[in-house]
Amino acid sequence: MILFPKSKINVGLQIIEKRPDGYHNLESLFLGLSQLSDILEIVESDKLSLSLYGMVPDCRIEQNLCVRAYRLLECDFNLPPVEIHLHKNIPTGAGLGGGSSDGAAALIILNRLFCLGMDNLTLADYASRIGSDCPYFIYANQAPEESLTPMLVSGRGELLEQVGVPALEGISVKIETPNVFISTAEAYRGVVPEKPQIPLRELLKLPLDEWRDRIKNDFEKTLFAKYPQLDECKENFYRKGAVYASMSGSGSSVFGLFAK
Repeated sequence: MILFPKSKINVGLQIIEKRPDGYHNLESLFLGLSQLSDILEIVESDKLSLSLYGMVPDCRIEQNLCVRAYRLLECDFNLPPVEIHLHKNIPTGAGLGGGSSDGAAALIILNRLFCLGMDNLTLADYASRIGSDCPYFIYANQAPEESLTPMLVSGRGELLEQVGVPALEGISVKIETPNVFISTAEAYRGVVPEKPQIPLRELLKLPLDEWRDRIKNDFEKTLFAKYPQLDECKENFYRKGAVYASMSGSGSSVFGLFAK
């Protein structure tokens, strides 16, 4: 069974407060993109194996989120061994959610392949145990290919709310990923949590041409100072006619929204 795990971009990212468990409460709008996706195939086998192709991340097999998804379900269901074949097109450490999307896609495939009968709420609960933004991809990876699947995410990223954003109608998205790797830990070290004066859900109601100075990614301030090529990439999108541009997640990918 084959699935094409989508990437995502963050429109706005507000880091609100640090939680007692060490995570941060945040608010962001996730948009799933099929224009940049991985390829995941899982087939029943006589032993568990993982084969990686393309932009291969440097990690041990048990660290891979597809394998972690399998191990998670293996604890609750009598799963046979599988072969996992993953072709990576989504760059790692780029704020596009590639690893999380792969893990969620593995849960979806295993649920279908072995007729486990889980609904999306149950799958999203399993996904939250793999990674904070994994639950979003349970829905994005099953949406129509052309759908942006906008969802407002909060908590540590596991609380989802489907929202309508009229300003996004008829836009196209372009992505550039400078040759910079930023770990999530590095990004969070430089940010100071602060409750926003205006919640993101309210700012998203504004016309798209008013987003530029209102909807911000809180990671940009310190990361742009450390990696000026990211700021240059963002400004280059505006020079090319983007109505809105931003870094995605904790970076290093930068995107521009263009009116078609």
